[in-house]
Amino acid sequence: MSEFSSGQQLDALKKYFGHGSFRGAQERAVESILGGRDTLCVMPTGAGKSVCFQLPAMLLDGVAFVISPLISLMKDQIDSLSQNGIPCACINSSLSLSEIKNVLSNTAKGRYKLIYIAPERLDNEWFLSFAKSLKISMIVVDEAHCVSQWGQDFRVSYTKISDFVDSIMLAGIPARPFVCAFTATATPRVREDIVKMLKLQNPEIIVAGFDRENLNFEVRRPAKKFEELSAFLKERRDKSGIIYCLTRKTVDELSEKLKSLGFNAAPYHAGLPSQDRHKNQEDFIFDRVRIIVATNAFGMGVNKSNVSFVVHYNMPKDIESYYQEAGRAGRDGSPADAVILYGGQDIRTNLFLINESKDKQYASAEEEMYLKSLERKRLKEMDLYCNTHECLRHYILKYFGEEIESPQSGCKNCGNCNCESDIKDITVLSQKILSCVFRMRGNFGKNTVIDVLKGSKNARVQRFMLDKLSTYGICKEHRTEINDAITFLLVNGFLEMTNGEFPVIKLGSRSDEILKGKIKVEMKLSASKQKESKAADERSEKIAAGKIAKAPNGADIDQKLFANLKSLRAKLAAAQNLPAYIIFHDSALIDMCAKLPKTKEDFSRISGVGAQKLARYADVFMDEIKNYLGRGRHGEDRMEERGGRM
Repeated sequence: MSEFSSGQQLDALKKYFGHGSFRGAQERAVESILGGRDTLCVMPTGAGKSVCFQLPAMLLDGVAFVISPLISLMKDQIDSLSQNGIPCACINSSLSLSEIKNVLSNTAKGRYKLIYIAPERLDNEWFLSFAKSLKISMIVVDEAHCVSQWGQDFRVSYTKISDFVDSIMLAGIPARPFVCAFTATATPRVREDIVKMLKLQNPEIIVAGFDRENLNFEVRRPAKKFEELSAFLKERRDKSGIIYCLTRKTVDELSEKLKSLGFNAAPYHAGLPSQDRHKNQEDFIFDRVRIIVATNAFGMGVNKSNVSFVVHYNMPKDIESYYQEAGRAGRDGSPADAVILYGGQDIRTNLFLINESKDKQYASAEEEMYLKSLERKRLKEMDLYCNTHECLRHYILKYFGEEIESPQSGCKNCGNCNCESDIKDITVLSQKILSCVFRMRGNFGKNTVIDVLKGSKNARVQRFMLDKLSTYGICKEHRTEINDAITFLLVNGFLEMTNGEFPVIKLGSRSDEILKGKIKVEMKLSASKQKESKAADERSEKIAAGKIAKAPNGADIDQKLFANLKSLRAKLAAAQNLPAYIIFHDSALIDMCAKLPKTKEDFSRISGVGAQKLARYADVFMDEIKNYLGRGRHGEDRMEERGGRM
């Protein structure tokens, strides 16, 4: 149990973060940390992970070390915390030696509650010596999935964190600082690895729901990707969004084509000069650029709250990366889109990048083979996601180990659930596929299986004498339908695919259920004749509705006042060289429009207004509201009254 009462925790939450209550699993995480227990917390992007350790850091004695992988991530956190009146600093390679010395001096004097550091700093002897002299309240590991080889962003530097904790213990301090690990994406296997690699002691493991209800997931398979993307963006001209591409070349070409059509876009990838990368990222964060076209080098540490869409122009390499990148949309809780533009070439490009990667260093050939097989396994799951006809949201949740209460009902907020569909009995087709795989002895890939079923006369089929099999040419269905059925059988465990460089299909653990006629197999298929015009109309209506900001209770607000408050926020942010969302999220401005605060007590009830922001911004925003009401709405009323008397 924590020595801090729930009342004290809520008071601190309001004082520093401006919220009157915790969200989701936040309270459980805060209680665990304040109770001095090692904690692993898995929460989706936008669920408020940072509050879970920042609030305890303010209540506990000493300074919290926050281990963070990127400078941009540290900077965003420092800017946000400073606005909330929380004393903090960072130590990274962007600081000069004199700046680092100043941070260390202030830390030793107890002037900071949180210090953000890169993991590479931990095995530095002088830093270790400095850490041993401090009272450390806790050690926080952000983006903790980086410690696991099973994770999508494995970093060797993260494996040194437990050594750092052990070294502090050898200094003879009274008690081991407790360790808290946070991540947005971690499968059950990755969670086990995090606990093991960080040597968490009897940890409280908190897995908040992975579901992001405000995100609409969709996979499109356009014949012409660029035309599809252009149409998508034209419907969202005034929205901010991210477009991810697999290669730097695609980023450069796509950003230029978009700019030629008048879209306010900029590129971002590791091949650009650092000053160009920095400028383009800043322009996007400060809303000077609407669209950022990027490789996966972009995004971590960018907490921009008003991203309305994330489009993957190519299929990403794994579901973990996809969910983290897609989660950068809708951080403010507003409806947002996460769309993949899938093409058959995407999996081949990803396989090439995995097999020919020169970016990573491996301890041995065996380790390289093992880790690349894991990457191919994750790619296989991503490809299955892009080809399933089942609920996309449920597929993701199941992948992360979350139980689905009513899997048959769907989520009603993804492309597969919202499209018109048919249910088709594929029992006989499934039996044919499984029989063919059995006779091919699990030695061939998916395309060759389809070739045999369709009776292809290509050289590979004839060379291996596959045309002599009894299952040769037994399927009259189109290749696409057979491919969809194979995907369904893979997803549901009737078939399995190996993770080698050249994956092959084998019978799965459930294959007997079909081969022995124990079950009827039904698959959801997109209807062949969808009402495209109706779907387009409904999509346009949704987008139009999404442009109108509403109060939390769904009530309409004054759009002119909302625009004025956004303009004021932009001026205040520019004066401090900060992104607008650091001052206030749109949700806070909407709350102001709904409540029209007249006193500081009224303003303190606005979502996101803590003590520091109350003192700093209450008067200027209330003046803007008062002036608007005086010259705007009330002025119009008086004009109407005078018109009525005439």
